[in-house]
Amino acid sequence: MDRLSQLLRQLPAVDELLRHPRLAAARAPLPRSLVAAVVRRTLEGVRQRLKAAAPEDLPPRLDEEALFGELGQALEAAARPSLKRVINATGVIIHTNLGRSPLSTECIRPLMEAALHYTNLEYDLARGARGSRQDHLEGLLRELTGAEAALAVNNNAAAVLLALHTLARGKEVIISRGQLVEIGGSFRMPEIMEVSGAILREVGTTNKTHLHDYEQAITSETAMLLKVHPSNFRILGFTKEVPLPELVELGRRYGLVVVEDLGSGCLLDLSRHGIEKEPTVQETLKAGADLVLFSGDKLLGGPQAGLALGSRDAVGRMRANPLTRALRPDKLTLTVMEATLRLYLDEPKAVAAIPTLGMITRPVADLERQAQTLARKLRRRLGEWIEVKVVPSQAQVGGGSLPLASLPSRALALRVPPLAAHQLEARLRQAQPPVIARVEHDTVLLDLRTLLPEDQIELAAALGRLVAQMQGAGNIRE
Repeated sequence: MDRLSQLLRQLPAVDELLRHPRLAAARAPLPRSLVAAVVRRTLEGVRQRLKAAAPEDLPPRLDEEALFGELGQALEAAARPSLKRVINATGVIIHTNLGRSPLSTECIRPLMEAALHYTNLEYDLARGARGSRQDHLEGLLRELTGAEAALAVNNNAAAVLLALHTLARGKEVIISRGQLVEIGGSFRMPEIMEVSGAILREVGTTNKTHLHDYEQAITSETAMLLKVHPSNFRILGFTKEVPLPELVELGRRYGLVVVEDLGSGCLLDLSRHGIEKEPTVQETLKAGADLVLFSGDKLLGGPQAGLALGSRDAVGRMRANPLTRALRPDKLTLTVMEATLRLYLDEPKAVAAIPTLGMITRPVADLERQAQTLARKLRRRLGEWIEVKVVPSQAQVGGGSLPLASLPSRALALRVPPLAAHQLEARLRQAQPPVIARVEHDTVLLDLRTLLPEDQIELAAALGRLVAQMQGAGNIRE
């Protein structure tokens, strides 16, 4: 019998492994059927690796320690949820791949109440009859922005789709060529228009569009003038775009709906905090737009949602569109959105309580103190194994928001010999919880601007476990 056949015969049977005491702890939280499936997949993986190996690379006998280690890891992975908490040390505040904006703790109690109990989601308590889920946000949004009416859907791309489908299906929508943006996940504005049934009419050039470009394009088939705020890019240099008030005046003259897609909508003037000026929802409505569309989970700091604010006519027609039902948010999203919006009734409270706003506006001096404190703790616990120093860093708002805003920050520059930077970054990604860092100049950087208060303890513990694994030590001194 050749060596490959001998090794394959040495693989334990599935039933034998299901009863083996060495896997008892790993299989305990899982149903037997799932344990069996994981064991079968793992064994098949081992078989395929053995069959693919060159004869001279085959071991003399099966490595049982390695097999049980692989089975244990596979079972532990099966017991963990796929969607998990990570530590964002990238310096990108609204990180789309990491879930965008973390929520305020003010949202937790109402979220749990709504999740664990029945709610008046679509029930009018005063009348004892069916109500509308949109009523829970509309009053707040009108109070905060001065809008006549408001509508919530599940994200801003949905808001754009619904607005185009409702107000311009089969008709022309005029937009500047320089505003035909691509948003996250390769969704492009022309493609959204096509799906909505609206007909794209682009005007101007990439860097310059004038009012007369819009006017010359207006025909009897035109329904809408659309302005898209370039929240995720900037065209610099020799440029020209038409201010919203001029577009509004043109729309009034020709009886056209004027819509602005703000992308990452903001309810506060961040320039008061030394941040790049971004048009607020209130300013856009005051300029006369019939409809303003924006996200709830970017600069606003709430859950994923799309918000459409504007005239009673425009919003009312969107509400009546059957597509609205397919795009509506659920009770948990509405609950968290309401809790977030209530914070904006008191601007200082909003800045203090909403993590995204707090990260954006936090003074660099605070970050310096936090970084030095964390660096001292790490040196005290792990100093003989790691090299850590505080360095200047540049953070970003991210999420398609404020693309030119580079926020001064502080980072921990980390080395763990003999690991190369890319190896250390990968080890941190596999930690529990995973730590997402960035690599610059062959050094791993942990940016303090995006660390939440509770992240520091978890970060130090993750580094301690990493070093312990590398050194084979059971304990790292406290």
